[in-house]
Parts: sequence; C-alpha cells; structure tokens
Amino acid sequence: MTQPVRIPADVDREDAVLANLNARQLLILAVTGIVLYATWTMLRDFVTALAFLALAIPVAGTAALLALGHRDGLSLDRLALAAVRQRLAPRHHVSAPEGIDPAPPWLTRHARTAVGYEAPVTREESAVPLPAKEVSDTGIVDLATDGIAAVAVCGTVNFALRTPEEQQSLVSAFGRYLHSLTVPTQILIRAERLDLSTQISELRAYASALPHPALAAAALEHADYLQQLGQNADLLRRQVLLVLREPLGSSRATAGQEGRATSVSRFSLTGNKAGPAPHSGAHSVRRAAELRLARRLDEASQLLGPMGIRVSPLTAEQTGTVLASACNPDSLLPPSAALAGAGEVITAAGASTVAWTEREPW
Repeated sequence: MTQPVRIPADVDREDAVLANLNARQLLILAVTGIVLYATWTMLRDFVTALAFLALAIPVAGTAALLALGHRDGLSLDRLALAAVRQRLAPRHHVSAPEGIDPAPPWLTRHARTAVGYEAPVTREESAVPLPAKEVSDTGIVDLATDGIAAVAVCGTVNFALRTPEEQQSLVSAFGRYLHSLTVPTQILIRAERLDLSTQISELRAYASALPHPALAAAALEHADYLQQLGQNADLLRRQVLLVLREPLGSSRATAGQEGRATSVSRFSLTGNKAGPAPHSGAHSVRRAAELRLARRLDEASQLLGPMGIRVSPLTAEQTGTVLASACNPDSLLPPSAALAGAGEVITAAGASTVAWTEREPW
C-alpha cells in the first residue's frame, strides 16, 4: 500500500549557491561589482572617492534591489525585464494569420489628432501567433506541428457535502484517472460572464400561459429578481473543460493502411467555413490520431462516470466558440459560428444576429 509523501511548499524555489543567494542573484551582484570596480580603476585619477561614491551608491542600490527584491512571488529583475518587453511589444494583437492589411489611403491621408494638426499614422499592431489553426467538422482542433486536440465539457460534483468515505472514494477514482494518463492532458477551469437575458425573456413570455395567477405572479417576480441581479452584480459561470492532445506520429499500424484522403469541411476560429482540406498522404496518420483521441475520450468518460462527472465532447461550433471567447473574453457579442469573418461582406442579418438583438436591446 502506498504511503502519502509530504511535498514542501517551496518546490519552485531556486537552489542557493552562496550565502543563501541563488546563481542569478550572485551574477547580478558580481557583474555590478566588477563594473563599478573597473570604472573606479579608470576614473580614480580624475575624480575623488567621495564623488565616485555619490555616483556608485545609487547604481549598487538599484542592482541590490533588483537582485534581492520580490513582488507577487517574482524577482524585481524579472519584472523589470517583462516591463521592458511589454513596452517594446506592439500595443494591439489581432488574430490575422494571413497578415494585417494596411488602412486605405483615403482614410489615413487626412488623419488628425485630437488637437487638430496633421500627424503621421503609426500602426502598432501585430498578428498574434495562435497554436490552433482550424477546427474540423468533428470538433478536432488542428495544432499544426503540435498534433491535434479534442475538447470536452465536464460536469462537477459537490465535494464539500460528501461524507469522508465518499470524499476518499472520489479522490481515489480521480487518482486512477490521473495515473492512466500517458499523453498531454489539460483540465481547464474557465469563468465567463453569465447572460440571463434569455431566461428573463422566457419567464416573461410563458408567465401568461401558466394555469394559475399565483404561478404567473411568481414567474414575473422571479424574472424581476434575475434582472435586478444582473444589473447589480457581475455574474459569472464556471465551466470545466477537458483538453486532450494527440501528436501526429506515424506508427506501424497506420503505415500499412492505405488511407484515401477525403474532403473535410473545416471551421476557422472566427466560425466561418473554410475550403475543403487538400488531399494528402498523411490522411491515414491523422485518422489514426483522431481514433486515439476518440478512444481517450471514451476512457475518460468511463473513469470519471462513476464519480458523477459527465464528459461531453464539444461540437465544431462549440469548440470554435470556446476558442474565440478565450481569445476575446470581454466581447459584447457572444462568439458564434454564424458571425461573419473579417474579410466577408455582410449583406443580410442572420438568424442568430436577430435573436441576439431581440434579447439585448441596446
């Protein structure tokens, strides 16, 4: 029988090399000391020691602060380096794998600032590299050289209300699932804004059809409560996602198969249908990886099912919606597969657009 092993809380702490200082801290202090000593050696014939100390003390103090200081669990030198990188990076990142088209000349020719004088237009945007390239009809996320991935939504259990014996059983069942993992797996717990407009509209619409006036009054009262709750609080809902990744590796089983490439319709991250997938000899390898993903999803459902956790794979539209909302969590419009892309011309309002306008009159 296995015995529990106590894990120290400071497992991420760097190893001390000298005087309880790690190698990075010693390097910063040593380089600063060498630079100051070399500077004093060159300038001691021209400046006094007091004047040199007046200049060296701020430099040494800054180096000591960067090497020894910490904030929010990070050293100050790493925070300073991250601040420099953030300052030099573009201000806006957009999802544009095909590149960013420049603004038309008729728009930038007469660009003015708030003061009113002519100013050159600077474009501080860059295309952010996304690991996910596209989503197939079966909900498989193409990660290019990193393989493919499948996303499933998982239910939850109330652990605090269980008895100690039930809690131990849940922990043991979850431990068996973790011990069965041999490939990269991610359990993602994400929070997103909760929109109650649909529930409020349904309550108001069906209240008049209830058989008793008291039930209708209760439904309208509950609708008013939900509307007041949404106005006075920032409502969030929690979603647990299970992300399984499978590398595209050739095996003996797939090498002997004669895979016939088929035309697969795909969805881009914006929800728009892309062209059919090109024919390639690697279709059998991809098909084998998709079968392994399906088998892993079935195993996860069987191992987590006795715990009361239901594992439901996401469809292509749902997977694209999750990826789009992860890239832009504060969007006013909910991401949907029916939304037009950046390069498409909108000629008519779709069904989802009309429904959203009716639910949310701005």
